[in-house]
Amino acid sequence: MEITEIFKYLYEQLAASGLPQVWVDIVALACAGVIVFGFLAVVALFLVWWERKVSAHIQQRFGPMRTGWHGWRQTIADAIKLLQKEDIIPTLADRPVFFWAPVIAFVAAFMAYITIPFGDGLIVADLNIGILFIVAITSFTVISLLMAGWGSNNKYALLGGMRSAAQVVSYEVPMVVAICSIVLFAGSLSMVDIVQSQAMIYQWYLFRLPFGPIAFIIYIIAGTAETNRTPFDLPEAEQELVAGFNIEYSGMKFAMFFLAEFINMFTVSAIGTTLFLGGWQGPFLPSWMWFLGKTLFLVFVLMWFRWTYPRLRVDQLMEFSWKFLLPISFANLILAGLMKYSGWFNW
Repeated sequence: MEITEIFKYLYEQLAASGLPQVWVDIVALACAGVIVFGFLAVVALFLVWWERKVSAHIQQRFGPMRTGWHGWRQTIADAIKLLQKEDIIPTLADRPVFFWAPVIAFVAAFMAYITIPFGDGLIVADLNIGILFIVAITSFTVISLLMAGWGSNNKYALLGGMRSAAQVVSYEVPMVVAICSIVLFAGSLSMVDIVQSQAMIYQWYLFRLPFGPIAFIIYIIAGTAETNRTPFDLPEAEQELVAGFNIEYSGMKFAMFFLAEFINMFTVSAIGTTLFLGGWQGPFLPSWMWFLGKTLFLVFVLMWFRWTYPRLRVDQLMEFSWKFLLPISFANLILAGLMKYSGWFNW
């Protein structure tokens, strides 16, 4: 039985139980939320283990090997240990701001999956403004990082939070412009409509020359910066900021920031798969397997970047966005518009 059939069966059983329609919708969405949360928790643990192994192979070392096959139980042990650590709040911290910062970061990362299609029919809500909703909800990450820096009452945390906010805002602009070129061709903001407009492999927007590859490269670069990963990991520069905005966090609160970071990496890859690689489209295999395979490939690319490139200076990071990526992204959007309305490659 496919997952879509399970959801359909659950909804029919709730509707037949005599509950008011409002409660049927609430319970069904709550069940969907629990399933998505469980999936993301497993994905985050897997990505932590996978990044350790990818970094180990790139640097020609073993990495965790002793607890389970290739150390797969090490990540679970680390998670249990982290959740058992004492939750320490600095004496002079702004307690409400300090408390809510990791909650907002985690909720923003989780809410993005409402409109991401995991497969044919595997979507919580197919909003007609799906990609706009994702861009809007993930912007709350900026607020959470600023709250973490300010609420900690620590100058290094504040510098890390301000750096992170400036970086995310700067790279969000070329990313959104790159996304707009895809929306222009698809003629819809719905994530499902964007996937359905790429029914054949030659219709993937990655292969729509010349604007597609340019938009994809801009998106990957901006997505790497959005997730604060090397070579754009200035907000957490250890030699300058001693871990940055999260320096005063421990235990569960630190775990929420850590979990949100890896979920955001998967989110960037999932959106890239949906926009450029045909989403769940593919022959023979179930749709969700195609989606996960393409998404994990992009996750691997982001990990590859992290363990290959050196860190930029903060002035280089900002100049690269505003003086290089942004003009190219606008020129590419104009090119996509000309291609769309001239009929060139308009399948």
